[in-house]
Amino acid sequence: MSYPLASTTWDQAEYTAIQKVVDSGMFTMGKHVVEFEKDFATYTGSKYCVMVNSGSSANLAMVAGLIYRKEGALQRGDEVIVPAVSWSTTYYPLYQYGLKIKFVDINLDTLNYDLEQLAAAVTDKTRAIMTVNLLGNPNDFDAIQKIVAGRDIIVLEDNCESMGAEFNGRQAGTHGLMGSYSTFFSHHIATMEGGMVVTDDEELYHILLSVRAHGWTRNLPKENLVCGTKSDDPFVESFRFVLPGYNLRPLEMSGAIGIEQVKKLPGIIQERRANAAKFLELMKAYPAFRVQAEIGKSSWFGFSLVINADAPFTRADAVATFGKFQIDCRPIVAGNFAKNEVVKWFDSSVHGELVNANYIDTHGLFIGNHHYGLDEQFSLLKEALDSLPA
Repeated sequence: MSYPLASTTWDQAEYTAIQKVVDSGMFTMGKHVVEFEKDFATYTGSKYCVMVNSGSSANLAMVAGLIYRKEGALQRGDEVIVPAVSWSTTYYPLYQYGLKIKFVDINLDTLNYDLEQLAAAVTDKTRAIMTVNLLGNPNDFDAIQKIVAGRDIIVLEDNCESMGAEFNGRQAGTHGLMGSYSTFFSHHIATMEGGMVVTDDEELYHILLSVRAHGWTRNLPKENLVCGTKSDDPFVESFRFVLPGYNLRPLEMSGAIGIEQVKKLPGIIQERRANAAKFLELMKAYPAFRVQAEIGKSSWFGFSLVINADAPFTRADAVATFGKFQIDCRPIVAGNFAKNEVVKWFDSSVHGELVNANYIDTHGLFIGNHHYGLDEQFSLLKEALDSLPA
């Protein structure tokens, strides 16, 4: 594609980091992962960070943390509110832990929660709200905190698409009790595969450390909030299992790459925001499209294009035209996820009608943003848009 959806953010620094791990002969999770966790926690302003093998695993570990905490743990059958537009693994951990999923509509402009619908969906049965910061755009967390004020409701963040975004001077991913991130190739930084969970809660941090690696005690500090005091005998603690865990460990290579990538992250976000300013200016000439309205400071994962109902062309026309001009595009995440056959396995409900999610599902698409200037790509985009019926 002349205008691809994603591109590499690596240079020689990442390949050198990989080679250091190769030369060491130690490939499983080790000191480089620990160093990256510290660096990423510092970047986000969080006390704790746990790296895992994907953003999907980050969501799984995050939900597990809520199940296994000592106070205020979620129980099977508890209701969790989710936006109707997100990626599949926002929802799957909730299903896998027996939680009731309630789909709520999105706002057609921001692509995040329709805040009026969210407020109306909250009931005495609601125990958690999963916020999803879509395509780089943080949610309005002031409004969400007002909705949950005085209620026993946990706020979580699936921030896998919005690394580096900010709301009220705080990093997206840090406004809830925990936040998840992804370092898959197409995301803001890439570590081959990888994900992170950040939190300021020490007990949840210890749970995440255990759940990440088999549910054992080996990676916990001597004094911890999962099993209390560990034995000083490493043989005794080597195969001591205290939680139903997984193997979500990242590779040491991924940690080493992450150390180099997070150094570049401020510059990557700055360039993406500069591209967004040019994209928004360009799109003023094309009123047939609705573009994403920024909340706070988006990190602009990509650029959404929602075709207005009165446009003289369809989404299929736009997709075909973009293909002709070698502009890569995709649906807006998974569109209305509640329409998928997999939902038959969920214990789920829908609040009201998913009018906007349905509209996005049939009229929305997005194109890529990158860590480098896109003047040539935007010229190509202009040609493609000009070729559509006016």
